[in-house]
Amino acid sequence: MRTVSKVIASIILLAIVACGGDKNIEGKKAKIEKLKAQQISIADEIKTLEQEIANSGDTSKKLEKMKDVMTTKLQPQIFSHSIDVQGRVEGDENITISTKMAGTITKMNVVAGSQVSAGQVLAEIESEVMRAQLADMKSSYELLKDIYNRQKSLWDQKVGTEIQYLQAKNNKESMEQKIKQLTETLDMYNIKAPFSGTVDEVSIKLGQTVAPGMPAVRLVNFNKLKVRADLAEAYSGNVKIGDVVNLKFPDINKSETSKVSYNGKVINTMTRTFNVEIALPSSDVYRPNMVAQVSIVDYTNKDAITVPVNTIQNIDDKNYVYVASVKNGKNIASKREVVVGSTYNGTAEITSGLQTGDLVITTGYSNLNDGELIKY
Repeated sequence: MRTVSKVIASIILLAIVACGGDKNIEGKKAKIEKLKAQQISIADEIKTLEQEIANSGDTSKKLEKMKDVMTTKLQPQIFSHSIDVQGRVEGDENITISTKMAGTITKMNVVAGSQVSAGQVLAEIESEVMRAQLADMKSSYELLKDIYNRQKSLWDQKVGTEIQYLQAKNNKESMEQKIKQLTETLDMYNIKAPFSGTVDEVSIKLGQTVAPGMPAVRLVNFNKLKVRADLAEAYSGNVKIGDVVNLKFPDINKSETSKVSYNGKVINTMTRTFNVEIALPSSDVYRPNMVAQVSIVDYTNKDAITVPVNTIQNIDDKNYVYVASVKNGKNIASKREVVVGSTYNGTAEITSGLQTGDLVITTGYSNLNDGELIKY
């Protein structure tokens, strides 16, 4: 209507300009009045036509009320549900070794970072007195062994008495036992590696006095690390040995895929949790006590129908989504009741109510009504 008025006003203006050279003012006024009358007549005609169009049921105005939406065509896809918790790196072979005997450190054979083998001597404690005792015992043993051999030779020839033979044998065997015990005790003055690995920390120094229970050397085997996590008891029936686990180590920006190697059978009475363990592959980038984000995949559907969780509306304890459909040649929004299975990471598995090929409205669904005209 405003556009038409502008056109008419322009016509009047042009007419006035065209008559600019006309000095007959009265003629100009008469012409203006004539054009105004035409303007009123045209406006009335436009209004009449618009009313007739509105009454005729023309859909041009209804098209303006169509809501713009966006849809997603449903296709079967893999859906997985995971239990997400925080874990930490641990190692069965991650220990602090201490001395078994008190004394002064006389020799250090390793430093932090040294690679050692099982049984290797890491440090030695002063034991000169015991070594001297052992040397004396070994000297006495040689004499006792010689006496025994002579007595045995005589006894085999039926010379001498049996008691002499038995005494010689007892003295020799007794000395052997003493030498064995002293050798084992002397070996305790050596701090040894119980397994192969890497020396992570050395807490003692040359000349330092040490005692049993005092930390000496930390030894770690990076080939036997694992991730340990605590899960709420509600998941005790969901997790099984062999379940796939996705691990993320945010501090080193690294990810791994592994499996559950141990599933705890006891619920902690204080925390109401049970523990799981996930084996880690051999790598020198992992460290004990490192933080790990653990995602245990406890459910997978390879042919799932899924929709974004936020498209699901709950009304009277029933779940609905809107799908685009065609009715009488028009695109409309249809409210569809659905049954939701599992949900994870913003995606919901639909077990009933939708099928492959359905066009689910994923944008513009919030204010829709069932049967409302849509445009997508």
